[in-house]
Amino acid sequence: MPRIVAPSMLSADFGHLDRDTRTVDRSAAEWIHIDVMDGLFVPNISFGFPVLKAIRRASAKCLDVHLMIVEPERYVERFVEAGADVVTFHFEAARDIPACIDLIRRAGARVGISLKPATPVAVLRDILPLVDMVLIMSVEPGFGGQSFMPASLQKVAELRAMIREQGLATLIEVDGGISAANARALYDAGADILVAGSSVFGAADPEQEISHLLHA
Repeated sequence: MPRIVAPSMLSADFGHLDRDTRTVDRSAAEWIHIDVMDGLFVPNISFGFPVLKAIRRASAKCLDVHLMIVEPERYVERFVEAGADVVTFHFEAARDIPACIDLIRRAGARVGISLKPATPVAVLRDILPLVDMVLIMSVEPGFGGQSFMPASLQKVAELRAMIREQGLATLIEVDGGISAANARALYDAGADILVAGSSVFGAADPEQEISHLLHA
């Protein structure tokens, strides 16, 4: 299975966003993770289209856009137009999941679907064949810097078993409280992509920390 690190720009220095984006662009990370929050689905507000466009100009890497917003169907096409390569929406937020998946596909991006910590992976059994990636939240969505929830390891393992059972190539991404200390356990459980914010941008050498995450 691949190992991909996707540094989360939510933990970057917003006053030096171009600098931090270019740091990630030089690194071994293949993806850049961008959290979009609307203040409704989660109690915080973050990036919008102008910021995504600026990050797109500063990097050619895969832009992994995580929509923590209500009615994501209203905006997925605009996020793809702004530069998203992968658009992930929440199972708990979409009114019509198949329609949202179709909108993302028709816009030309890969499709991800995300689960909050309390949502069991079993809800995705019939949806798995329709998506490219599942994002398991290992903290409550909405804020950076939270502690990893160990129960997420079992969710990852259950999801990996479900993917194998269906003979799919669906990727598993995990986001929340991730560092070099728990990366190996997540890879062993079946994760492909690790989103890391505070551990990367809080490190003295972000590029070296990304390497540590990849080779844990």
